[in-house]
Amino acid sequence: MNIPRQILFGILTTTLLAAQALAGGRVMFLEPVDGATVASEFTVRMGVEGMTVAPAGQLLEGTGHHHLIVDGKAVPKGSVVPADATHMHFGKGQTETTLKLPPGKHTLTLQFADGAHQSYGPELSTTIAIEVK
Repeated sequence: MNIPRQILFGILTTTLLAAQALAGGRVMFLEPVDGATVASEFTVRMGVEGMTVAPAGQLLEGTGHHHLIVDGKAVPKGSVVPADATHMHFGKGQTETTLKLPPGKHTLTLQFADGAHQSYGPELSTTIAIEVK
């Protein structure tokens, strides 16, 4: 079997990035905290340890960017994070946003993904529950 070099390089790069993510990285919500009651419009601050935030389009080892999922779950490792109303991409490397949600109970899932929006999986995600008043 003769695999073209570009494809082989892509596979190896993705494998290295995933290995780095599993080597102790974690994402977290700096604001709000799990169980918080918030106003309908509130600030979300996102953090990461063991990885570096970088804009989308760059496939550099140990880097990626945040995705915020409202009332959804972590994206399987290697899958591209969808771009829709409930999956917000922060491909410019943003670590803060203002979110507006209807009253009620919601979950927020923070998902870290590589420069091609490929998820690092549940290992680099976290979910909190909030209540919007």
